[in-house]
Amino acid sequence: MLRAQNLYYHFPVPRNIFSPCSAAAAAADTATATLGRRNCIGTAFNCCSAKSEMRQLWFPPLFPFVPPSITMKSGLAGLAGAVSFSMAISSVVEAKEPVSLEFLPKDVVLYQYEACPFCNKVKAFLDYHNIPYKVVEVNPFGKKEIKWSDYKKVPILVVDGEQLVESSDIIDKLNQRIHPEKTILDEEESKWRRWVDEHLVHVLSPNIYRTISEALESFSYITSHGNFSFHERLTAKYAGAAVMYLVSKKLKKKYNITDERAALYEAAETWSKAIDGREFLGGSRPNLADLSVFGVLRPIRYLKAGRDMVENTSIGEWYQRMEAAVGESSRLQA
Repeated sequence: MLRAQNLYYHFPVPRNIFSPCSAAAAAADTATATLGRRNCIGTAFNCCSAKSEMRQLWFPPLFPFVPPSITMKSGLAGLAGAVSFSMAISSVVEAKEPVSLEFLPKDVVLYQYEACPFCNKVKAFLDYHNIPYKVVEVNPFGKKEIKWSDYKKVPILVVDGEQLVESSDIIDKLNQRIHPEKTILDEEESKWRRWVDEHLVHVLSPNIYRTISEALESFSYITSHGNFSFHERLTAKYAGAAVMYLVSKKLKKKYNITDERAALYEAAETWSKAIDGREFLGGSRPNLADLSVFGVLRPIRYLKAGRDMVENTSIGEWYQRMEAAVGESSRLQA
């Protein structure tokens, strides 16, 4: 029996969540039956960590606690939390901020899920600063790639042999390393970074799993970009989509969301207003808050939720400037 530990950290999937009257639910039950027990604990949109990136329901919030031994269904729920978005229109913006050779890390390895919003947050920082990094794609069913670590979530970033965990902590430590002269944190920047981890991420899951078709679209993206066997890919796409479609309804209730799209649009407009006529929150260059918002949204940008957000709010121009500013990935090809 395939077993897995939860990917994201926030969100237990209740037992007997599938309803026999739902075709999607029936498909999920069928897939699960071949694997074993019906009960599962999972989390979604939360492959990762945020300081409290939060040890509550995130996928709702994005990070759930998962017992060391759970069935594949919990792995499916965990997978679900790994999505975000991106797109852009080019405009004249400042170039990337490369790191001085004196402070440039020599060996950087990121253990990740490709579609995970918190992993993408770390990658946005690395790409913007032109820090070369290698990627190890973790298989959420078993996580054998990170068995060497006591920390069982992603992202994990190993920098010159030192293990860093929790996306916001990773960024703080790297930023301090490459900018040792910056000893005082900007209050506005810190405020909006907290907003990303404590609010924005909670709005995403109810949107990308809002309907059966959107849940299937999201899992198609997750499974096509992740580290899965052929069998795992098929099971994750259909059973996972069914699970997260149902879970998203519980998330709406938990976070008092009555209209998913309205909540997403409101978050996008809130961020756009925070920019207040500037190119970026950081002024002429993106700061850590800009990179956090961009990173978390990048995985879902081309999903229906991301497309709708750009079409119905004023966040698109900022997002396009961010794509131009972050530029090409500094990821090293294997």
